[in-house]
Amino acid sequence: MSVGIVLVSHSSKLAEGLAELAAQMAPDVTILPAGGLSDGSIGTDYDEVVAATQRADSGDGVVLLYDLGSAQMTAELAIESLADPSAAIVADGPLVEGAIAAAVAAQSGQDRKAVAEAAAAAGMPEDLALSEVTAGGDEIELELHNDVGLHARPAALLVRALSEFDAEVTVRLGEQEADAKSVLALMSLGARQGDRIRLQASGPQASAALTKAKELVDGNFGE
Repeated sequence: MSVGIVLVSHSSKLAEGLAELAAQMAPDVTILPAGGLSDGSIGTDYDEVVAATQRADSGDGVVLLYDLGSAQMTAELAIESLADPSAAIVADGPLVEGAIAAAVAAQSGQDRKAVAEAAAAAGMPEDLALSEVTAGGDEIELELHNDVGLHARPAALLVRALSEFDAEVTVRLGEQEADAKSVLALMSLGARQGDRIRLQASGPQASAALTKAKELVDGNFGE
């Protein structure tokens, strides 16, 4: 089981498209769209949000994300109507970036509080920040051969794999680096097919983490 995710939007197309995108990065997570009104017009449907929240809960709870203020109100009212309101959380984060971050966190087996925090952190500037690489720790250099480079699904796979290790890992492209446990930061590097990236790791399982990363890159992330 994993934490479920509900995307509350004024637009059914936005919610459905985002759910489809996030599902590519978290295939084992229930991600349900709850967008638009029942007649297809713009708005939020309280009954639909309640139903989606109930369906998304497989036992580990649900995190709801929203696009605009009134959608937040609808999400909060929906939670209050649940038999156990504590089983769901409304996350304060950007809908698109937050959904991606939350999906990856849920896929990694994190609890609903951690999933909600991942969504909220996606809106913080430091989550996207790229910085100068620092010295120290184990390092490897790898060349990306997969078609899309370090974007979307490959980035999510790398984050999920490395979250299992007791290690801090960064990925460097040129003079910039990103936290290897942040999908958005990795995607912000813009690493493409043919680019050479340098991974640096520190911590008790640094070597094992780098070995796993090499396996993923060498295997073209399963593409």
